[in-house]
Amino acid sequence: MRAVVTRVKNASVTIDDKVNGAIDQGFLVLLGVGPADTEAQAVKMADKVCGLRVFEDENGKMNLNLEAVGGALLVVSQFTLYADTKSRRPGFTGAAKPPVAIPLYEKFMEECRSRGFRVEHGEFGADMQVYSQNDGPVTILLDTEQM
Repeated sequence: MRAVVTRVKNASVTIDDKVNGAIDQGFLVLLGVGPADTEAQAVKMADKVCGLRVFEDENGKMNLNLEAVGGALLVVSQFTLYADTKSRRPGFTGAAKPPVAIPLYEKFMEECRSRGFRVEHGEFGADMQVYSQNDGPVTILLDTEQM
């Protein structure tokens, strides 16, 4: 499972000109699922994302996590995180197919909610426009194979 986590002042996802999900301070999470990923990896990823200490404390140091700042998450499925970029035209066969990916995407969000966070989201497989006001900018790449 792979994620691009961006600290944001606000973010939203729009589908067919309608806002599907929006947050103020928190994380925009672009989440990709691989074919061999498991529920355990979704739990591990949620734990890592929700615990990231990348918000500034009173001394300007990145010491605070999402809970400390009352932040939320906007989660958007992103199969392109598994792109094969050996050629100029990426291939996406490395991403999990929907029967595997959807339940794990849902599990990740469920785990974040179970930790007390508000979770907004896109729609798996939809054509989405994602808007964000990055804060910092602070962007972290996570891969369960490297955790």
